[in-house]
Amino acid sequence: MFFKQEKTMLNKSVVTGAVLSMFVVTGCATQTETGSASSSTSTADYDRQINTQEAEISSLESRINSRESRIAQLEAELARAGSSTGSMNSANDELFPPNAQPGECYARVLFPEQYRTSEERQLVRQASERFEVIPARYETVTERVLVSEASTRLEVVPAVYGTAEERVLVRAASTKIVEVPATYKTESEQVLEKAAHTVWKKGAPEAFGGSVVSQSVNGTGELMCLVEVPATYRTVTRTVIDTPATTREIEIPAEYKTVTRRVVTTPATTREVTIPAVYDDVQVTKLVEPAKSRRIEIPEEFRTVTKREKVSDARLEWQQVLCEVNATNSVVYELQKALDAKGYNVGGIDGRLGPTTITAVNQYAKSLGIPQGANYVPMDVLEKLDIDF
Repeated sequence: MFFKQEKTMLNKSVVTGAVLSMFVVTGCATQTETGSASSSTSTADYDRQINTQEAEISSLESRINSRESRIAQLEAELARAGSSTGSMNSANDELFPPNAQPGECYARVLFPEQYRTSEERQLVRQASERFEVIPARYETVTERVLVSEASTRLEVVPAVYGTAEERVLVRAASTKIVEVPATYKTESEQVLEKAAHTVWKKGAPEAFGGSVVSQSVNGTGELMCLVEVPATYRTVTRTVIDTPATTREIEIPAEYKTVTRRVVTTPATTREVTIPAVYDDVQVTKLVEPAKSRRIEIPEEFRTVTKREKVSDARLEWQQVLCEVNATNSVVYELQKALDAKGYNVGGIDGRLGPTTITAVNQYAKSLGIPQGANYVPMDVLEKLDIDF
């Protein structure tokens, strides 16, 4: 029970110390800037400072959350450490700055793991030897060589031909029977189509001419004439044989034609022809120097390999920082002046430790490998800049 109470008090002191370590620089800067603002700035400048402080407070809240997670981790380490007094004393040594003096401020800083780069010469290939073959050397020369030997051949002298005309029978004389076809003629005759007759027609006799045979009056008083209608004929045409078909014999005379023939004027003969030998110039490749081999030694081959070895693990250490005791206007002025001379933007050399100056401090610390934070100035930065405090 006593250990739990002591542990609770220890945790509260850890939280209080962590929060104080974060606020120490901000508190110093705020008091310094507020004191200057009350004497030299207007109301608008004061409002601007309030806005800046609110932004810093938001940043601090995020930092507090990060610290709380670290505190939880430390509590877990304390739980594993046991309940002995010696273990509690070692935890106190880790959670609080060692040998802290009055007027000094500290911040818990995470130092990243350190690495060392070294070079090592490694053998890539053993020494060896290889054989190189030097090919044979040839040259091309021109030589006259016999292509074919002299010989004789028998040549045929062709026959000489001429032309001669000859009348030859193509077809002998003969006879053939030719049929003489019959001839026809056309005859026409009149054929009675309708015999002559009489018919009663209404009208005056003079309307019918001389064809009226008699006349009478019917009951209506109309004059009726008996008219004679003559017979009608039509012409009929027909084809009849004029001369009947007959045959006759015709003589076909013999047929001849003149043929031109090729005839031998001089018969073919033979003669012996002498063929001379044939020579030609050819390119001949001759061996000048035979092939040979030689042994070549290949030296061993090395390469340089760069190795990165871990020297130390990441660790948390207390780092002394600038606090309200020594963060005077003159110290801040010298700090701003030194950073400005090195090309860092401090937002004006006015002796006030504002956010722009803190950013310039962090950039300079990062270039030197010094751990930095969002709201404090490490003492190592002041030492590198040769600033007395």
